[in-house]
Amino acid sequence: MRALSNFTAVIVAAVSLFAFASLAQAADAVVGKWLTKGGKSHVEITNCGASLCGKIVWLKEPNNKAGKPKLDIRNKKTAMRGRPLMGLAMLQGFKKADDKGARWTGGTIYNAEDGKTYNCYIQLQSDGRLKVRGYVAIKLLGKTQYWTRVK
Repeated sequence: MRALSNFTAVIVAAVSLFAFASLAQAADAVVGKWLTKGGKSHVEITNCGASLCGKIVWLKEPNNKAGKPKLDIRNKKTAMRGRPLMGLAMLQGFKKADDKGARWTGGTIYNAEDGKTYNCYIQLQSDGRLKVRGYVAIKLLGKTQYWTRVK
């Protein structure tokens, strides 16, 4: 009886470890730094609990004309306009949508250029680029960008 109990514990531990490793490997498919369209910024995608999120970690032009760090001046919320773009969380809430970890859905993307937040999904392409699709209500009515991994 005790041998069966130990065997069961080993099996449960092995299955749990495999499931955790699979989840971590799936997230690793898109985790990392990405060069955005036009080369304006780098966004670092990381694990945030059970979801993925991303923040701006590099700007091609980090300072405004006055030589000061660029701020989130177009944000619809007046109180948020004083926050710096560097370090700004722009991707939030992405959940894994496939077993390979190539597609993540249910998230949002903040566009500092217009100060709006959009529904979004991200999908790793076979050529290694990241498809980033933002939309308001219907996925068909949105805008797609392709980001390149920063090495």
